[in-house]
Amino acid sequence: MSETDTHTDALEEQRRANEHASDDAAGEEPTGVAAAFADVPVEDDGMPSEEHLRNGLRAVMDPEIGYNIVDLGLVYEVTKVPDEGEVNVLMTLTSMGCPLTEVIHQQCSVVLGAMPGVQSVDVEFTFSPPWDPSMIEEYVAEELRAMGMNV
Repeated sequence: MSETDTHTDALEEQRRANEHASDDAAGEEPTGVAAAFADVPVEDDGMPSEEHLRNGLRAVMDPEIGYNIVDLGLVYEVTKVPDEGEVNVLMTLTSMGCPLTEVIHQQCSVVLGAMPGVQSVDVEFTFSPPWDPSMIEEYVAEELRAMGMNV
């Protein structure tokens, strides 16, 4: 199965979950990831603010480091295209050869796809500017230093 097929399958699975979550009007409570974001406020365009979208990405953990991708400084930009229900994420990785790129990509798609009004998610990886430890939130850097990491 190709990377594109895996990504498409994850998005389709999330769309089905979102459709099930929309049954809330019939008295059913949302379940799974959709339930975690059911109370995210939406703006007049029917989508969460870019700040709420970015905060949602705090649910995505870097599997090797164990902290979320936002506080690690990996997320550069989160934008939305309300007319299309699209969210665009521009982010980086701690290294170009990160073996878990697809895992992080899928997690971003699932989390953001569970938010109200989001129909599609595009995650773009860039290495310009390259990530460096100075991009880490201070509380994370302190915890990593306490574990003996040089950040």
